[in-house]
Amino acid sequence: MIEFNKTPYTGNEEQYVLEAMKNGRLSGDSQFTKLCHKWFNDQLGCQKALLTPSCTHALEMAAILIDTKPGDEIIMPSYTFVSTANAFLLRGAKIVFVDIRPDTMNIDESLIEAAITDQTKAIVPVHYAGVACEMDEILSIAKKYNLYVIEDAAQGVNSSYKGKALGTIGDIGAFSFHDTKNYTSGGEGGLLIVNNLEFSERAEIIREKGTNRSNFMRGVVDKYTWVDIGSSFLPSDLQAAYLWGQLEKFDDINADRLNTWNTYFESFAALQESGKLELPKIPKGCDHNAHMFYVKLVDEATRAKFIDHLKLSDVSAVFHYVPLHSSPNGIQASYFHGEDKYTTQESGRLVRLPIYFGMSEQEQNKVIRAVLEFFV
Repeated sequence: MIEFNKTPYTGNEEQYVLEAMKNGRLSGDSQFTKLCHKWFNDQLGCQKALLTPSCTHALEMAAILIDTKPGDEIIMPSYTFVSTANAFLLRGAKIVFVDIRPDTMNIDESLIEAAITDQTKAIVPVHYAGVACEMDEILSIAKKYNLYVIEDAAQGVNSSYKGKALGTIGDIGAFSFHDTKNYTSGGEGGLLIVNNLEFSERAEIIREKGTNRSNFMRGVVDKYTWVDIGSSFLPSDLQAAYLWGQLEKFDDINADRLNTWNTYFESFAALQESGKLELPKIPKGCDHNAHMFYVKLVDEATRAKFIDHLKLSDVSAVFHYVPLHSSPNGIQASYFHGEDKYTTQESGRLVRLPIYFGMSEQEQNKVIRAVLEFFV
């Protein structure tokens, strides 16, 4: 069976995890956490990069940083993972969904302005499949209405928009290092990216359970104390050690995945030309990270048959999110502004094919044959 995903592994992770264990400093912000922070700060050019136990935690920190309160409204796409919405619901906000673009599965920037009210606090673009949302337009709208922009770049590590790394364009960004992502910190993990200087110091405080411990560790204060709300948003240094082994092979992992992605795209181009399926679209100015490779079938019924066919061919393929606005909690805690023209329709046609670091040519060919045979 060709698995849908395999945890990325470079061979360097073991020595760093073992080193962290032998150092005896496994709590947050130890040796490997500091190395990762410096790497991301240098790589991204952001105000501050802080590792978190997950992307969910990074988004929850973002909701606290912008002082989300009951009555606030947060605009986002419905086609996303539940954490995008939960982070703000936990602070009492109401979620306002708008439709997506069928070409990228990202939020339709042309529909955002109409959804803004006096209660709107922030826009949360989700960079689906590591392909950037139309950030120039989103930032322009946010500036016009004095709104925050929080990028859910969970899938966007090493992708960019017009030369800028995803996650570094809005006020705050969030990365994921979950087991299914291009880079992992041992199964779970995340990163909070601070781009707005007003959040820089407070982000450390919230991450440290609401204390000024970071300033204490730097010798700025002689003792640390409780100064704000917060929680334990620090990952173990074991997670950072695993991630450090992957950051050393950052470009190699990216190149390997792009090779598989491009091989798929070229192999299925004729199927798209004949109208049998649709392939991903990468807008001009967007550099993607090959986080996923998906195809769209003509309808949901054909998708079900397609997935069953691949399973019989020993190829694991999956559909993705069920739109949040149609979920039980989504119906209660949110509303969909405007027409659901594409969110439900397009999500019902999408299938993700296996793609992972180290996927062999033989494995790729097996997937390609299985797909092509379905249309014979």
